[in-house]
Amino acid sequence: MTDKKYKFTVSEEQNLKRVDQFIVEELPTFSRTKISKLIKEGALLINNEPIEERSKKVSFGDEVELSVPEPVPTDLKPQNIPLDVVYEDDDLLVINKPIGMVVHPGAGNPDGTLVNALLHHCKENLSGINGELRPGIVHRIDKDTSGLLVVAKNDIAHNVLAKQFEDHSIQRTYLAFVWGMPKPIHGRIETLIGRSKYNRQKMSAEVGSGKDAITNYKTLEVFKGKTIPDISLIECRLETGRTHQIRVHLAHQGNPILGDQMYGKKVRKIRDLDEQLSILLENINFQALHAQSLGFLHPKSDKELFFTTELPKDLLNLQKMLKKLGN
Repeated sequence: MTDKKYKFTVSEEQNLKRVDQFIVEELPTFSRTKISKLIKEGALLINNEPIEERSKKVSFGDEVELSVPEPVPTDLKPQNIPLDVVYEDDDLLVINKPIGMVVHPGAGNPDGTLVNALLHHCKENLSGINGELRPGIVHRIDKDTSGLLVVAKNDIAHNVLAKQFEDHSIQRTYLAFVWGMPKPIHGRIETLIGRSKYNRQKMSAEVGSGKDAITNYKTLEVFKGKTIPDISLIECRLETGRTHQIRVHLAHQGNPILGDQMYGKKVRKIRDLDEQLSILLENINFQALHAQSLGFLHPKSDKELFFTTELPKDLLNLQKMLKKLGN
């Protein structure tokens, strides 16, 4: 299998540009992250000399060559798993992922994933940008988070969509049921997020170094009453997309998401807690977090697309019960 080679000559206007910026201009459908990765892997030549520094400056007349590996054929099995397809065309799909579905195979989840379902649904029509384990997957949401995902059917669509995620131009809102009432009720959480120094499987906002993370939130409803604990329904809008970002930020704020097994807290004993609500809360052993809306520019037509979806049944039932019991 041969690499695809892209060759360019530096113009006067491009003199002294960083080479990664130069390639982004020449290959606008490629994300900066992908280009940086290729450069680190030794895929770049300037005047036939290998270059592994993305900050290297190019000069007028330089011959620049970038080798892009062809996707590795997948050996994953297509599986006839039902999908809730919100939108589909020749370039992409938007899926409403249910609670409990893993996005792509990994340790402990070799099959039964969204990728296995997509391989059956799309046959050969999926992008291969991320290699054999993640065909078509531009972004992901956690196993126990429900809601909207966009999937690329070809490499051009994948690159364009990935660039929008990288540039934070994607519109994403989430709904979350949290313990207590956020203070202030509307706000912006801005921290670094990195690996927890106490548990490497967890992310943390209490780190000395990490990646910038910004979550905007507003409180939609507060449920209070004699037979229920204080619970709020909030909407979160992401400016960045760090691992577990909303879960980490809300726990850091003091309002962990109901049912979050990693960042949440146990249901405390409440005198006169409604029996039906108690049972329902005990059965929510997943984070009560839903990717409600997703907006982006179509990678081919540049048309603005926007999708929204209702809460899944389990969370709708929780909302109805809280409304009924609350003041």
